[in-house]
Formats: sequence, structure tokens, C-alpha cells
Amino acid sequence: MNIKILGSGCINCKNLEANARKAVEELGLDNVTIEKVEDIPTIMKYGVMKTPALVIDEKVKVMGKVAKTEEIKKIVNC
Repeated sequence: MNIKILGSGCINCKNLEANARKAVEELGLDNVTIEKVEDIPTIMKYGVMKTPALVIDEKVKVMGKVAKTEEIKKIVNC
């Protein structure tokens, strides 16, 4: 599984990344990569106009808010 955090590096982006890492840890998932994407043209390729955004396996799952750890765990388990 590949998880990307899209955003400019603001506090909300950092919080989303921390929540994603915590969700992966709590679920005990292996073979998960978490990547931070700050390049604006790359972010726009995903159709994201509001950051932070959470992308899982190249699909935008959350945009414009900091998803809580529990919410991310539900998204990952779907």
C-alpha cells in the first residue's frame, strides 16, 4: 500500500502525516510506504485544490482537512 500526504508542509499537513503513520502502526500493517508530496504541480495532477490531502494507492481519499487516525484506519480497511 502506498500512502501520500499532499500539501505544502504546513502544520495541518504534518498532522495528517502523523495521523496516517499512527493509523498504519495501530493496524499493524506491513509493506506500507508513506510519502510526503509538496510539489504543487504534482499535487494538482491529483485534482487536489485544497490541502492537506490523503492519497491511498493513487486515489484521493481525503481533501482539505486533517483526517483523524480512526477515520484513516476505516479508509485503509475498506
